[in-house]
Order: sequence, then C-alpha cells, then structure tokens
Amino acid sequence: MNNSVGSTGRLLWAGLRALLVLTVVCGVLYPLAVTGIAQVAFPGKANGSEIKDAGGKVVGSELIGQTYNLPLKEGEETAAPDLKWFQPRPSNGLGSNSVNTQYSIILSGATNRSGDNEDLIQWVKDAKAAVIKDNSTADYKVKPSDVPAEAVTSSGSGLDPHISPEYAKLQVHRIAEKNHLTVAAVDKLVADHTDDRILGFIGEPRVNVLQLNIALKQLATAKG
Repeated sequence: MNNSVGSTGRLLWAGLRALLVLTVVCGVLYPLAVTGIAQVAFPGKANGSEIKDAGGKVVGSELIGQTYNLPLKEGEETAAPDLKWFQPRPSNGLGSNSVNTQYSIILSGATNRSGDNEDLIQWVKDAKAAVIKDNSTADYKVKPSDVPAEAVTSSGSGLDPHISPEYAKLQVHRIAEKNHLTVAAVDKLVADHTDDRILGFIGEPRVNVLQLNIALKQLATAKG
C-alpha cells in the first residue's frame, strides 16, 4: 500500500514538473524568443504591416482592405461610397457578393452561391452599373467592357486591400474631377503605386488602395 501511494506521488510530481517546465519553455521562453527575433529581423511585418499617414499616425494595415464611404444619414441602411477616394473591391454595401459586408476583420469569406445563382448575377449587374455610373465624367465615359472582374466581385476573404491597375486607372478621371487635379497627375499616382508581380512571375500587378489614397490626400493637400 505504501509503495503504491509512493509510486503514485512520484508520478504526479514528475508530471507536475514536466507541466511546469513545458509551460515555461513553450508558453513563455519560446514566444518571447520568436517575438524578439521577429521584432529585430522583420519589425514591420511583426507589428501587422502597419501603414502610417504623412503625420505618422497609423491608419491601417497593408494586408487588410478598408471602406471609403460617406457618413450614414438618418434613414439610410447602406453607406454610399465617398467618390473622392479610390474605391476597393465590393466587399461593402449594396451589390456585395461577399459574406463580409463591411470589411470587418471579425468575419472573412466569400459567397457560396454558384455562378448561375440569380441573386449573385443581379449583384454583379448592379455593381457593374454602379461602377459605370460613378466613374463616368463629362469627358470620360466608361464602357461595360472596361469594367474589370474585381470591380464587381469580392475577394475570397472579403478583406483584399488591392485592386488591379486597370480598375485603378478606370477611376482616375473621377478622382481627378472630385479632387480638382489633372488626369495626368492622378494617372502618375497610380503608376507610382502599382506593384509588379512578386519575383517577376508570381501573381498579378496590383495597387494597394490605402497607400494610394494616402498619396492622393497628400497630393490634393499640396495642390490646395
């Protein structure tokens, strides 16, 4: 009996010591070591790939998209886009085909509707009509064939911070008109903020909308 109790006690003490050691090593030392290495080697990525404005204020992450909407008015259920800014993919408001309706990082994902689903088809048609209407100006008319796919469809996560150079260029005339800038100046802004394929062959050229809008604000402020 005494031997049995003693053996059980030794086993429990050994298990407790293992628990304490593993807790310290895996729960304290390892996370601290990884965090320290990340802060030294990749501080930007370790801190969430933050983007700062000209004043040094953190305004978002280069990995997460944002909305650029006008404030909601009384009686409105859906925020209207603020057309003085470059607009992201349709992960917000009317015409969205994403389960993420407000670029909320709490929820990510795309619709599970099939390509022949009537609701999905109508969402895409509505989004396309809105893109054509919003981006047509007195001296520039958008044709249906000009509208790229990502202008009317959400990304798989609903959080994509990028748009294609084609969609950015489609918005140039509207941006120039709303901000009292020249088309050439805004077009150059898009070109300067277009990232090429990774390593020259991975992915597609892309434009980070938040970074582009920060540069647009600086340009408009300097102009004004």
